[in-house]
Amino acid sequence: MSEVEIGRGKRARRAYTLDDIAVVPSRRTRDMQEVSTSWQFDAYHLDIPVLSAPMDSVTSPATAVQIGKLGGVGVLDLEGLWTRYEDPEPLLDRIAGLEKDEATAGLQQIYAEPIKPELITRRLAEIRDAGVPVAGALSPGGAQAMWRTVTDAGVDIFVIRGTTVSAEHVSATREPLNLKRFIYELDVPVIVGGAVTYTGALHLMRTGAAGVLAGYGGGASSANRRTVGIAAPMATTIADIAAARRDYLDESSGRYVHVIADGSVGNSGDLVKAIACGADAVMLGTAFARAKEAPGRGWHWGAEARHSRLPRGERVRVGTAGSIEKILFGPSTSAKGQTNLMGALRHAMAANGYSDVKEFQRANIVVTA
Repeated sequence: MSEVEIGRGKRARRAYTLDDIAVVPSRRTRDMQEVSTSWQFDAYHLDIPVLSAPMDSVTSPATAVQIGKLGGVGVLDLEGLWTRYEDPEPLLDRIAGLEKDEATAGLQQIYAEPIKPELITRRLAEIRDAGVPVAGALSPGGAQAMWRTVTDAGVDIFVIRGTTVSAEHVSATREPLNLKRFIYELDVPVIVGGAVTYTGALHLMRTGAAGVLAGYGGGASSANRRTVGIAAPMATTIADIAAARRDYLDESSGRYVHVIADGSVGNSGDLVKAIACGADAVMLGTAFARAKEAPGRGWHWGAEARHSRLPRGERVRVGTAGSIEKILFGPSTSAKGQTNLMGALRHAMAANGYSDVKEFQRANIVVTA
């Protein structure tokens, strides 16, 4: 792996963002009608390799249902507005109306309302009643405190999502979440992340996770690089974690752990390149925040923006690109890459001669930066 010298006392590994790379077609092409975007996650056969990000600007119970009916998985933030307020709609209006210089303080104030376990149960029931997979997300701390409420409510897919989640969290003041024991005791598949290194992902896979989130999430709304100096270029991150998946497959004698790209997948080209780097699926935040049904009203923010002591994200304007169905399946009336994401994926797969997502992970990639 190439390294560069930052100074006499520090060398750094060269890493690449999704903007730095491109997919290069090879000698074979295929009809788009012969291309499949479906994938299998645990017991669930899904039509498209897409999960929604558990962010209040993206996923409500209603949009989770809609995404599920369109073949993906809607993941609800179980520490968000829908589990803090009986009716979050007035709060969403208030967030959309905040002036720029008061947005972060306003988010902190609104999210100071405590989480109500009964609302977790009710929101998950709303999704289940629609007949789609039920997926909910908690932070590592939230998982330790509320996992029983979530599992008793009948969740199908449990997501533990944080800026950085490790299998070896160290604390001298509290008992940290024991991921391996926690996952072993659950009867549902667990997706864990973010992970941004080969070693970190491999350790998460050894806990028994069914899926690993590659990346920090946040995307357009994240300010991690500015506030705490942390960043992970996604092309390299996905490729590293895909390598961990391959090695763990051998180590475990055949146990396959899905890699889900989470972060910096804001348009159709990003989605295509994320899968070509080795992802099985993508978790979309900004892309779905642009939907006319999105609860953010054209604004986008994540859990990092509402942190009570150190906000590492912000509310950003993303606008509206169309309905959820148009964003996923078109038709598109623009070349911005914001609509017909699945059409773009199918086109790229056909242009490279691959028939399914798993095959497309072998696509040729070049560095363009």
